[in-house]
Amino acid sequence: MRLVNEANLNGSKVLLRVDFNVPVEDGKVVDDTRIRAVLPTIRYLLDNEARVIIAAHQGRPKGEGYEREYTLAPVALALGEILKMPVPLTHDVLGMQTTADCEALLPGQVLMLENLRFDAREQENDAEFSRELAALADVYVNDAFAASHRAHASIVGVTELLPSYAGFLLYREIETVHRMTTRPERPFVAMLGGSKVSDKIGVVESLLDVVDGMVIGGAMCFTFLVASGYSVGTSLVEPDWVDWAKETMQKALDKNIKIMLPIDIVTASAISEDAETSIYSIDSIPDDQMGLDIGPATAEAYGEYISEARTVLWNGPMGVFEIDKFAMGTRKVATAFAMNQKATTIIGGGDSIAAINKFGYDDLVTFISTGGGALLELLEGKVLPGVAALE
Repeated sequence: MRLVNEANLNGSKVLLRVDFNVPVEDGKVVDDTRIRAVLPTIRYLLDNEARVIIAAHQGRPKGEGYEREYTLAPVALALGEILKMPVPLTHDVLGMQTTADCEALLPGQVLMLENLRFDAREQENDAEFSRELAALADVYVNDAFAASHRAHASIVGVTELLPSYAGFLLYREIETVHRMTTRPERPFVAMLGGSKVSDKIGVVESLLDVVDGMVIGGAMCFTFLVASGYSVGTSLVEPDWVDWAKETMQKALDKNIKIMLPIDIVTASAISEDAETSIYSIDSIPDDQMGLDIGPATAEAYGEYISEARTVLWNGPMGVFEIDKFAMGTRKVATAFAMNQKATTIIGGGDSIAAINKFGYDDLVTFISTGGGALLELLEGKVLPGVAALE
């Protein structure tokens, strides 16, 4: 890939694809992690007198035109506040006025296109939509790692029509994962959580080739516990993947890879802030209780194991951390993860990032990946369409 610093930018109109699909509440951005991650590329473009046209999406609109719920207006406002300069938003994604707005840009100025997904042709990688987008600019830069697993017009189509480059964030995301999976400092431990085993099949199988150990929490641990012969009450289990979990644990054993599962669980009868909680060892979970967090003994054991690692990847919380009653496990594991300053610590996935932010440890992490699905696919060894298009 060619990096953005290899482009001749002076005075050029640059179409910069970013992933600003960020949480918005009451018309305000409530988590600007993804916005700030792209700042090095934006500032580099502005410092080199580029005229910057930002393209992004928000949510899942119908693709039939403007929807107020998914407007990028709050995002443009947030970016402008960070850059301390106006960031106007176009009225439409494309059209005569959008073209005129782009032409009127001066070197060192920024303009944001309205939500690309207001036009269904974006997700269809439509050739005409790609041509209309490309016509707005002289150069294309992709810094949207979190969207680069999608073969959309603004990710793939425009690369066939404009000189195309990778932004600094995109490059760092790929380089970090490559280094972690090919030459990690050992021991290398993966912390995996979240709700479903089926979402992590490819990741687990790929990581078995490179890690020294895994700690498994979240609801996905219950499929592994059932595979180990335990009864887990009403906890979330994916029956179709129990045999796979059993085979995976045997593969790990054959490769001398340590897989840690919970030894105790925080339970309740329902996911509720008012629920009465209990702690049970994994061999005594009642039939009417569901596991909603790893227990304190498990959190202690996981924390000690993580603190000894020299490379740690975290994807997925240990429990329903959004509710304080079920946040203890994720908090303790996050603390061990963040306080291990001898290790390279890498975190990815929206819930994991929300957890590390909630507990105030984001500044202590080596690298926070902006990608969810893109990160998982890269870890699985898949080729990302947006990356392939730049090669």
